[in-house]
Amino acid sequence: MRRSIALCRRGLRSYCTDAGDGFQSSKLKIFDRHLKRVQRDRAAWLMKPKDSLVDTVAENLLDRLEDCKRTFPTALCMGGSLEAIRRLLRGRGGIEKLLMMDTSCDMVKLCKDAEQQTPNDNIETSYIIGDEEYLPVKENSVDLVISCLGLHWTNDLPGAMIQCRLALKSDGLFLAAILGGETLKELRIACTVAQMEREGGISPRLSPLAQVRDAGNLLTRAGFTLPGVDVDEYTVRYSSALELIEHLRAMGETNALLQRSKVLKKDTALATAAIYESMFGAEDGTIPATFQIIYMTGWREHHSQQKAKKRGSATVSFQDLQKQFGSSGGC
Repeated sequence: MRRSIALCRRGLRSYCTDAGDGFQSSKLKIFDRHLKRVQRDRAAWLMKPKDSLVDTVAENLLDRLEDCKRTFPTALCMGGSLEAIRRLLRGRGGIEKLLMMDTSCDMVKLCKDAEQQTPNDNIETSYIIGDEEYLPVKENSVDLVISCLGLHWTNDLPGAMIQCRLALKSDGLFLAAILGGETLKELRIACTVAQMEREGGISPRLSPLAQVRDAGNLLTRAGFTLPGVDVDEYTVRYSSALELIEHLRAMGETNALLQRSKVLKKDTALATAAIYESMFGAEDGTIPATFQIIYMTGWREHHSQQKAKKRGSATVSFQDLQKQFGSSGGC
């Protein structure tokens, strides 16, 4: 089994959806990508060998490969839950070459070390340090792109998805799981109430996330065919708000907003924990946290795929069908 590691940061093209030149990303900067890279470096050291939430999301995402009759010899797995995807792949998709990419050097090293301990048989694995916003992959070079809990941190999500589509070969598959807008709704409420009470106003503490209704539009805007979207919600119970924050840090999912307040007052933090427990705490002393996961599936265009007929091409009217089959009266 051959393994390699590469660093790619310069000379990359951007496919921003709203910038005029070819070298600038989105004019609207929401997230601090440097901070997110630092957070993922930290997460590589804090991450548990197995995380039930992350493993469940990765397993559900990979299950979609079992619904496909074709194989995907070359695959790109980028950002988010890299190690869970590699560990749970188990031969699905007929992958022969796997390219693992992350912005974090420590996260790539973690995946490389884990692969040496428990290698995937018959899969040639390579490692690369790169950014989803400047995808360092040639066009028409991979059969499958997988992103598990990573793309929701990009400043230009449609632009990143366009790059994923261009990296795919014809009839290639795009699989992604992102956090949805209902994620951590309990923490958002508690934090807002605490800030209003202690500081007389609110500042952004949790990142904005895509809504379910937006996911289909994102796939279409990025040029994918046969788009599919479905949603799962998971409720994880913690002993305290502090344990929830520690889990988010270990996942690399803490606040990375550019406009964030860099100081959290001690009394505001304590008030948030107390309000969280009083509003949402269970009788057994635990608190719930909701994680909404949006799964997206899309294909790069190919002549063999199903296509909708053009408007006005119908040869039979609904009126004729009604006359032929009658009206049941139940519809």
